[in-house]
Amino acid sequence: MAQNQEQESSLNIKDLVYACLRRWKWFVLSVAICLFIAVVYIVRFQPEYSRKAEVQIKEDNQRRSLSSSIEGMTDFSLFQSKSSVYDEIKAFGARSTMQEVVRRLHLDIDYSTPIRFREKVLYANNLPVNVQLPDLTDTESAYFEINFKKDGNIELANFLHNGEKVSGKVNGVLNENDTISLESPIGNIVLIGTRTPNPDIKQINVRKSTLYGAVGRYRGELSTAISDKMSRVITLSVKDRSIPRAEDILNTLIGVYNENWVKDKNQIARSTSLFINDRLDVIEDELSNVDSDVSSYKSQQMIPDVATAGTMYMQQSAQIRNQQQELGNELYMAKYIRNYLTNEEDKTKVLPASLGGKGSGLENQIKEYNEKLLYRNNLANSTSAENPLVKEIDQQLNGMRTAIVSSVDNQITNLNSQMGTLNRASAQTSARISANPNQAKYLLSVERKQAVKQAIYLFLLQKREENELNQAFTAYNTRIIDTPSGAFAPVAPKKNMILLVALLLGILIPLAIIYLIETFYNKVRGKDDLKSITAPFLGEIPFAFHRPSWGTRMWHKLIGKKEEEHDPIVVKPGSRNVINEAFRVLRTNLEFMTSGDNKVIAITSYNPGSGKSFTAVNLGVALAIKDKKVLIVDGDLRHASMSSFFGKPTTGISNYLSKRTDDLQSLIIKSDKYKTLDYIPVGPIPPNPTELVADARFANAIDTLKKNYDYVLIDCPPVDIVADTQIIDKSADMTIFLVRAGLLDKDMLPELEDNYKTGKYRNLAVILNGTEMASGGRYGYRYGYKYGYHYGHYGYYGHYGYYGSDKEEKAES
Repeated sequence: MAQNQEQESSLNIKDLVYACLRRWKWFVLSVAICLFIAVVYIVRFQPEYSRKAEVQIKEDNQRRSLSSSIEGMTDFSLFQSKSSVYDEIKAFGARSTMQEVVRRLHLDIDYSTPIRFREKVLYANNLPVNVQLPDLTDTESAYFEINFKKDGNIELANFLHNGEKVSGKVNGVLNENDTISLESPIGNIVLIGTRTPNPDIKQINVRKSTLYGAVGRYRGELSTAISDKMSRVITLSVKDRSIPRAEDILNTLIGVYNENWVKDKNQIARSTSLFINDRLDVIEDELSNVDSDVSSYKSQQMIPDVATAGTMYMQQSAQIRNQQQELGNELYMAKYIRNYLTNEEDKTKVLPASLGGKGSGLENQIKEYNEKLLYRNNLANSTSAENPLVKEIDQQLNGMRTAIVSSVDNQITNLNSQMGTLNRASAQTSARISANPNQAKYLLSVERKQAVKQAIYLFLLQKREENELNQAFTAYNTRIIDTPSGAFAPVAPKKNMILLVALLLGILIPLAIIYLIETFYNKVRGKDDLKSITAPFLGEIPFAFHRPSWGTRMWHKLIGKKEEEHDPIVVKPGSRNVINEAFRVLRTNLEFMTSGDNKVIAITSYNPGSGKSFTAVNLGVALAIKDKKVLIVDGDLRHASMSSFFGKPTTGISNYLSKRTDDLQSLIIKSDKYKTLDYIPVGPIPPNPTELVADARFANAIDTLKKNYDYVLIDCPPVDIVADTQIIDKSADMTIFLVRAGLLDKDMLPELEDNYKTGKYRNLAVILNGTEMASGGRYGYRYGYKYGYHYGHYGYYGHYGYYGSDKEEKAES
């Protein structure tokens, strides 16, 4: 059951549509109010215009600080800086850039003149006066009005300083092209007349905002974009209330950006120049030190050139080796000759003349010795060895041999001396040759450093000249493709969009309110909400007539018009309207359920104002039309709602129950229109209604009366409020439970089902009252009442009108 109730409580679209149709006036009023607000906003909003400019960021491949090629590396760059379009977009929108624009154009001071419904911006050609406020800082704001009088004088009034009002007025005379200075409550004010004021301009409102506030405002109005990622064209657009001011902002913005770019580039060039000069001084000192080191080392090592010295040392070594070889040969031959001369066996042999020494008379001596020896040998052969002449020659030969030996010894001594000299020279040359690679290595390292520093030195000299040229011939980084331009129609306010939004809001606001009302509305809506009830369903009763709306009632009360009262008896013979057909269906179902002895029917509900009296009376009339004998008893001794339908007779059932009379028949009121329909009113309101209905006289009275009628209908008070209904139900054969749509909480339905299943009330059946048949059989809302159960105050306010005494308390729920 809980699941069914949760499903049934959900609001479907159809129910929401019906709820909106019933409240169509809400939509009309909401749309009218929203459209009115939109129109007021459009009229009072100052139009904004848009201006757009396009600039191209130039390729910056030549903007390099220190890039070069070293030893053929022409594409190498140490400080290559390529301009990024996205970085330039940030530069255009930078706070410092816009701050300079605001300062140059004095955008922190705004001028306007009041016209109908709004203010008109004054700028440039239509501004007759410029204002300077030298005493105010960038963080101060101010406001004042310049009033142009008929005599040509001006008056400054309504001063505000930092949002606070400052009293005082200042008067002066300002002509065209004049400059005047006035002392005011906010400090010195300088007025510069630019042109004769337009006769239509009677007042100028001057607003000075803080510098940072103006910068933030105009930064918010500036937008930057690029068409695609590969493009170098930036689109700048500004929205402003003045077309000339928007164009000036864009032009000044581009100019400030270019100036900042050139300034930054020149700053880089100056920094680069200082860096190059510093490096040149350092490298020049280093080069000087390297040159000194090379010179000192060569001087110490006595090598003007390592390669030449190495070649020379090798040549010297080769010469020494040749000389050593020649001297060795000569020494060998000298020793050989000496041994040959000293050998006795070789005395008669000729000396080898070709082995003689060089640079001495030894060879001549050997030649003479050989000639003398040959002569002696020939003589000895022809004569004999004992020949005196031979002996004389032998003596001569011995002398010559001694002389030759002495010469050879001298030669050997000389050669040994020369060989020693050559050996020492060879050792020195070898030492120099072995030291040459280390010398070459050291000089090569030093000379390499010298070459690198010399290359850097020349490179820096070249870059210094290039940097000076770049600094002297600096071009802007941008090229203006499209100057500031745009349509002359305002871009804001967008009238059609605002009106459309207002229309949508006018529809959505009441729709949302209705949706929330319907969503959180926990009342019974219609027959579908009673699906969880298994008790017999007799039928549903639609509204007979609607009560005027709250606005209509207030209007009637204001003009003194009384609220129209309706006849609560709506069932008429022969009528075929919806309400009559509903009661006919109800009558038919009731006859089907009350066959037999079920004559006494108690009519009750959970809520006051559910229409019990209305239902009881009209159901009785419907039965009487069918010639059924019907008695309607007003069992609500506290409220006497049904009795009010007939003027509240002074005698009734309370007289019988309080034992003021024993004649029941005297209490019965015959209907003037229907012969078979009778009534028993309450009579005077008793102070103890519960005790009276609990008395046996009430049960006896019902038993007596039902013998004379086909149906006895008892109009009972609501259950769970007083105990009267439960007591009366003991005398009833059947209980009709009225569920008022839009009044009974759905949380009460499980209790109603429990009452049916437990048999707490006899033969319980359900009637749904207050449905909205005019809207497709749906339901109505909040046609309820406050039902007071206390002595001395009573009354009944239903959907058909109000009936009761003058003392009752009226309240609508």
